[in-house]
Amino acid sequence: MKKPVRTLIVDDSIVVRMVLNEILSQDPDIEVVATAEDPFDAREKIKKYDPDVVTLDIEMPKMDGISFLKRIMRLRPVPVIMVSTLTAQGADITLQALEIGAVDFVHKPGQQEQHIKTLGEELIAKVKMAATANLASRELQSPAKPYVASTRKEHYSVVAIGASTGGTEAIKEALMDYPKNGPPVIISQHIPPIFSTTYCQRLSQTVGVPVIEVMDKVALESGTIYLAHGDSHMIFRKSSQVFALADNSEKVNKHRPSVDVMFNSISTLYGDSILGVLLTGMGADGAEGLLKIRQNGAHTVAQDESSSVVYGMPRRAAELGAAVEVLSLQDIRQKLANICLKN
Repeated sequence: MKKPVRTLIVDDSIVVRMVLNEILSQDPDIEVVATAEDPFDAREKIKKYDPDVVTLDIEMPKMDGISFLKRIMRLRPVPVIMVSTLTAQGADITLQALEIGAVDFVHKPGQQEQHIKTLGEELIAKVKMAATANLASRELQSPAKPYVASTRKEHYSVVAIGASTGGTEAIKEALMDYPKNGPPVIISQHIPPIFSTTYCQRLSQTVGVPVIEVMDKVALESGTIYLAHGDSHMIFRKSSQVFALADNSEKVNKHRPSVDVMFNSISTLYGDSILGVLLTGMGADGAEGLLKIRQNGAHTVAQDESSSVVYGMPRRAAELGAAVEVLSLQDIRQKLANICLKN
């Protein structure tokens, strides 16, 4: 019989602790072993109960969630789900938490019954996912020195990247050495609206290439990265040139933006001159779209299991035969560092 996921809830609000406890206790595959009202209480309960997953509030007295997360990752690494407010400040702090090592995040529960129900489904799925997360994948990232450019160049008209859980950091790592005059990069990352705006800014600062959040019609240009808005699919239209557009149609694979929608749309315009990349993430979004890209003659890559935080989306792509190559994140970074715009 499968053991339940032993979970510790850390939040200074007794109301939030009660709500999260009630949500998680409904699932027989999850056991809430304890709750804690501050990081010092949590530290003792982590020692006592040895949880599989911790849900962690960002803003707490005595010690903030970021400082406590750094201690957890240094002294006793455990999968952590951050519980965040839906604000620009909350988005920035949450993205910091993902950089430090948190696996994923959920929004703080609101007062409305429908919001609590939606949160419950998301939280349960993410706690179960976190219990299987590959924390060791972080140790494989960020090599000590930059890659040396290769004399062998690959030529593409566009690079299309899809990701979910673990993707905010994987995308940054993959594009760290991207050439300033490389082909346009289009990205669909599962992320909420306020978070996508903040992530767009942070990604541009990190990789040194302009990043545009696609909220209106915008032309694809070389040397530029285009990120899907957090509540819109990214689709493409061609007239005198190719344009990216935000699309608010129904969710696909429970997501908007959906990686499949982006892959399917770009594939019809660029055919065999695409480099399609599917990175870490829960579920299967993007796998079928990557297969379509490959069937149209383009080159496709899926991230390997050892470097993925969650080997869901790239696993499904590999199972479907959608990936020409299955590469580590460092090898994907090397590949992207040595591509040129196809004339």
